[in-house]
Amino acid sequence: MQLSKVTYALVAAGVIGGVTTLYHQSTPVTAAFAATTPPAAATQAVVPTAAANLPDFTALVDRVGPAVVNITVVHNGKAAAAGDDDDDNGADDPYREFFKRFGGMPNMPRMMPMPQQPTQGMGSGFIVSPDGYIVTNAHVVDGASEVTVKLTDRREFTAKVIGADKRTDIALVKIDAKNLPALSISGAPEVRRGEWVIAIGAPFGFENSVSAGVVSGVHRALPNGQMVPFIQTDVAVNPGNSGGPLLNAKGQVVGVNSQIYSRSGGYMGLSFAIPTDVALRVADQLKTHGKVMHGRLGIGIQPLDQALAQSFGLTDANGAVVGTVEPDSPAAKAGFKAGDVIRKIDGVAVSDSTDVTSRVGNSAPGTRMDVQVWRDGKNVDLAATVGTLDDTKVASAGDDTATKGKLGVAVRPLTPEEKKEIGKAGLVVEKAGGAAAKAGVQSGDLIVGVGSTKVSTVDELKSAIDKSGKTVALLIERQGRQIFVPVKIG
Repeated sequence: MQLSKVTYALVAAGVIGGVTTLYHQSTPVTAAFAATTPPAAATQAVVPTAAANLPDFTALVDRVGPAVVNITVVHNGKAAAAGDDDDDNGADDPYREFFKRFGGMPNMPRMMPMPQQPTQGMGSGFIVSPDGYIVTNAHVVDGASEVTVKLTDRREFTAKVIGADKRTDIALVKIDAKNLPALSISGAPEVRRGEWVIAIGAPFGFENSVSAGVVSGVHRALPNGQMVPFIQTDVAVNPGNSGGPLLNAKGQVVGVNSQIYSRSGGYMGLSFAIPTDVALRVADQLKTHGKVMHGRLGIGIQPLDQALAQSFGLTDANGAVVGTVEPDSPAAKAGFKAGDVIRKIDGVAVSDSTDVTSRVGNSAPGTRMDVQVWRDGKNVDLAATVGTLDDTKVASAGDDTATKGKLGVAVRPLTPEEKKEIGKAGLVVEKAGGAAAKAGVQSGDLIVGVGSTKVSTVDELKSAIDKSGKTVALLIERQGRQIFVPVKIG
């Protein structure tokens, strides 16, 4: 079998590597899967061994292991001519790469299309109901023409894909079998850093392999998983572990293994799992409707750091800053404004921007959401009705001249033609230096506001800066995305 790696670029400056899916290739929460879960999945604490004061997982694995399955998929390849740039076969051939870069050999006739070559892949999954429903990753079954499930008792079944949700990387498949061992995902066990967890799956095709470690972090944001507050662990997981369960020492499923951070494509000590509550919401909708409807408010948000928090008059950096509000969106109708800092949703404190995207995105469309924002030095309560992400475009969230002074930027107002073209007012940064350049402001940026105050003239910018404290939050637009940049001018 081949090893297929899907790597996503990390957007953090200076970080080398990627997030790799662990796939080996050659609505409100309901109890849809809880009612049919047999008593065998009941929890039982793991007792540390006296010799090394380490947990003994043998009894736990004996109990839950039979519910973990291996998933083999077949993809039908596409016909392509040899030497075709769209053909991935032979991608490592140095001669092919040479000819590709230099336009091919002169007068070389195009070869006949090669026949389709089916490829195989392997992942993991786990049974969530005795009648054959199985949770796995969406990327495991994506594009598969055939899915085969193998149980620990060596029985094999052809599976049907009930549905898959790429945004959360959760899929639900079904086999025709009864009285199967199952694991419950109806609860949402608390996950704490430092606690012991185990992963069961088929890394590199080694069936029902067990690895153990601890939770390294919770609520992790990844570039390709904005709706998932990932659980980070140091459990050894590798390609083939995709879709297998992450369990705590009581045998409760706390997550679905999904991705690793790696420079090589293999395990390097950082693995990520989708929390059980997210998996349950998605699996339940897939079972009921065959698809998942995600919620949206129509805002572009960015993380809140200490510098931004100070510029908004906050004493802590818990929350998320609203950078843009889509016209006629649920957020616009609810009264959201650029510069609002989201502090609470439905009375529960917001920790960061990932908290907002996951809670909104995993809410059912039509749900009423009470949001508390910090605006102009005070709390403001807003009520919004969650819209449907899938039906609308997602919000983008990216001389008369010189006001060097505190900021260190030379700016100019937009021309009438520029205003008409982009549909907004602001000041174009012609040159950045001093405090602004140090904060990341660049030539060509469009300054559209200071905090929640819109600016379109040099005098308005100077006035807003003079009223600010030691840190000012510039709202800039760059390549169609609006973000707040905290500039220390004290």
